[in-house]
Amino acid sequence: MNTQGLLKSIALTGLIFTAGAMSPAMAKLSIEDNQCNVALNYDVTVEPQKLSFSEKGAELYRVELGKLYVDGKQVELNDEQTELLSDYSEKVSQQIPEIIDLVNDAVILATDAVSMALTPIFGDATGAKLDELLAGIQTRVDQAAYQQGDKFYLGATEDSLENAFNEEFEQEMEQMIKNSMGSFMMALGAEMMSAEGGSFDEKMASFSSKMETIGEDIEMQISEQSDAIEAKAEKVCADFEEIMVLESELRESIPELSTYELATLSDSE
Repeated sequence: MNTQGLLKSIALTGLIFTAGAMSPAMAKLSIEDNQCNVALNYDVTVEPQKLSFSEKGAELYRVELGKLYVDGKQVELNDEQTELLSDYSEKVSQQIPEIIDLVNDAVILATDAVSMALTPIFGDATGAKLDELLAGIQTRVDQAAYQQGDKFYLGATEDSLENAFNEEFEQEMEQMIKNSMGSFMMALGAEMMSAEGGSFDEKMASFSSKMETIGEDIEMQISEQSDAIEAKAEKVCADFEEIMVLESELRESIPELSTYELATLSDSE
């Protein structure tokens, strides 16, 4: 079992950064479960009296005090359109905090699982360095999905994710890995050589078996949390199916919104 494989196993948590968390070139944020795949197309900010959708730092449209503004200009609405807009903005405003909560839960679970997997190999000292690496990832995720008081922000677009996981972050991670690699490799080599068996092949087989056991132990330890996160992901997908139906009606009813689609929803294969 390796780090990539372990992280892949955490995919059931419902959080998928399709280009990988360590790369500054990232795809849009998507949320998957066994039933659907939701890819968000815009950054969303939820405040008590305002819901805004943006891309590359520029606001596309917003709902404020029941009024719709597209490209900064108010759009006149009839009663039916106003009711549709109210229903839509209310559901999206409820959904975004749930997604942010899901993102944070998934990242915490994934980093905890990696730490549990590798600390027994590297020991507490090198494990602390690993925790520092993982904390750096958590800090950047917090820049892309956060709550500040009664304001919620979800940076789901490629541009927002690149801003969080930027070149500076990449350089920080590379330097930390470079500084830690020696002790990592020494600890890994020592663990391999201390494995049971006389020949090198026997030691490798013993080491592999130990890693599989560690993986099974971790799976048991995190199964309850991962099941809970998977249930959250299923709820998010189900809720978004309802939101997308409502959004389709809204975009058809209000021509100014016809080109704006918050999310792409497709069945998972």
